[in-house]
Amino acid sequence: MDRILIVDDDVTFALMLSTWLSKKGFRVATASSAEAGRKLLAAESFALVLTDMRLPDQDGIGLLGWIAEHAPGVKTIVMTSYAEIQNAVLSMKLGAKDYIAKPVNPEQLLQKIREALDAPADPTASATAGAVPTRGAASGRGDYIEGRSDAARRLYEYVRLVAPTNMSVLICGASGTGKEHIAHLIHAGSKRADRPFVAIDCGAIPRDLAASEFFGHVKGSFTGALADKTGAFESANGGTVFLDEVGNLGYEIQVQLLRALQERRVRRIGSNREVNIDIRIIAATNENLESGIERGTFRNDLYHRLSEFTLRMPDLSEQREDILLYADFFLDEANRELDRRIVGFDPRAASLLTSYDWPGNLRQLKNTVRYAALLARGEYITPAELPAELTTERTEEAATLSLHNPAGEEEKIRRALAAAGGNKSQAARLLGVDRKTLYNKLRLYGID
Repeated sequence: MDRILIVDDDVTFALMLSTWLSKKGFRVATASSAEAGRKLLAAESFALVLTDMRLPDQDGIGLLGWIAEHAPGVKTIVMTSYAEIQNAVLSMKLGAKDYIAKPVNPEQLLQKIREALDAPADPTASATAGAVPTRGAASGRGDYIEGRSDAARRLYEYVRLVAPTNMSVLICGASGTGKEHIAHLIHAGSKRADRPFVAIDCGAIPRDLAASEFFGHVKGSFTGALADKTGAFESANGGTVFLDEVGNLGYEIQVQLLRALQERRVRRIGSNREVNIDIRIIAATNENLESGIERGTFRNDLYHRLSEFTLRMPDLSEQREDILLYADFFLDEANRELDRRIVGFDPRAASLLTSYDWPGNLRQLKNTVRYAALLARGEYITPAELPAELTTERTEEAATLSLHNPAGEEEKIRRALAAAGGNKSQAARLLGVDRKTLYNKLRLYGID
């Protein structure tokens, strides 16, 4: 039976949570301060610590630092209010397995506890306490970070499931969602990881040169063929070929591609010799290929050959709880690249980041953070450094959603909740009211 230590100065809440977790099969102890928590951790054995971010003698960050140094095998989950999400991000850098916003949803907390306890222990936890646990260089592409939202968890779980197989994967998603990054992760998690990964931008290849890019050519086979060329399929033999924006391929090259995949052989342009190939195909598109099939611009048989397993990349607007996590990660990158020392985002800037819809997804967020980091003059990025599209839209939105004019009140509340991704504290700020007023309005209109 796993032992859990709850560190929270709200004694009533800690007692209720302790009782509930005991009924779920855990042995639970409580401490009302960081010092009391440290004493219990030094004297007894615990599998997991559930700590509040705000403690009377020390914040949760300090306690996490102590655990990382003195009890590196103990897993941690941080409880934090939405306004302190920046600290939650920092807590993950110190080794926390997860965080959960207050007021706590018990079932969601139980799921996070079980996931943390089931996760394998990191033997280098104390040595790597300065890095986010979900970052890694396994793909050979440098650090990355996995989101903690349901959409992100589902995506990475699918990646882990399909990576070891030989199935062709079709990655669908809007521009800027990170499709090539996911392709690299799939390759890195496959049995072909030590073989080449060759990426082809199908949208950038002239149609008359596509066959040469894929299959190669021999010298003199066409005007401009001044030397023999090895195609991508031969170069990637034993590894992975990534076809980015595969929907841009012309119909003729689609026929040749399908034949190569079916026969597992390619022939260079101008050559009579066929070469056997062993490759895995990962394709990506921001288009609806099924609509292309209906229009006659994309072959149905090729589509089914490419989509043995389909992954859908979530838009950033579907991962609002991850936005500050990603933003902080990009800020770390920007600090290194630009030689800056920006600590984070002030509360107003953080609110703007999380409420914006990000039509350009992760790519736009990364560019925004780099832009703001370059302009920032203090320790924190403020709204003054953010691009106009974030601040202008929020000003207009706030004016539109204000409840000081009661006309269309219910609709305004529903829109504010949607804009805030369901977060009631943020919705209240958008509406210009306090949380208590918003909760009263929710009950009045029967909004769940």
